[in-house]
Amino acid sequence: MASSANSLIDSIKSSLTKLAPLEAVLFDIDGTLCDSDPLHYYAFREMLQEIGFNGGVPITEEFFIDTVAGKHNDDIALALFPDDLQRGLKFVDDKEALFRKLAAEQVKPLSGLDKVRKWIEDRGLKRAAVTNAPRANAELMVSLLGLSDFFQAVIIGGECEHAKPHPDPYLKGLEALKASKDHTFVFEDSVSGIKAGVAAGMPVIGLATRNPEPLLMEAKPAFLIKDYDDPKLWAALEELDKASAH
Repeated sequence: MASSANSLIDSIKSSLTKLAPLEAVLFDIDGTLCDSDPLHYYAFREMLQEIGFNGGVPITEEFFIDTVAGKHNDDIALALFPDDLQRGLKFVDDKEALFRKLAAEQVKPLSGLDKVRKWIEDRGLKRAAVTNAPRANAELMVSLLGLSDFFQAVIIGGECEHAKPHPDPYLKGLEALKASKDHTFVFEDSVSGIKAGVAAGMPVIGLATRNPEPLLMEAKPAFLIKDYDDPKLWAALEELDKASAH
């Protein structure tokens, strides 16, 4: 077993070296920069229960992961209200207003984010946030986390031809930064987001913030981390630094 564990560690460590010299890093927002999914879950659960959705029985976390997490609001509206899309779209707009109110009081960065930020800034890398969230949410979250000056672009899935899981938002992020997919990697926490990054041709580091690890692995991330303090991440970044120095 030891040798297979070691080879796994080696493959994680070397998984980013082909990107040398690194140009850019792309980040999702919800669940990636901050653990905001519980706030989204709370807002959906409360508001759906209020209108008697599912016979008034509160939605489960499993339902939230399957139907909502990482998906674009148009798709969520359709899934929740297949017979009345207009009502669905109005509902998700109202839900986002509640989410922003909750976020303003409660949002905190994921552990170790400041360390990754410094690592990126010290190397003069380009960076963008790429999200399926509406622009009002994205800009609020980035601002609450003190990252408004850090990101050089904020790309919104709904402003692209297709949102995640399609590659369009990540391709638009590369374009905005004038960066190459061959020298860029992505941080993501949802199946839909990992699929989008992989489809855009980049290695994706998956954050197992809330979504089940086996589910995330199906989307083919380079590897998974718990948060930005995870030793696996720093081992891979150290190898990438060495490769970039050559």
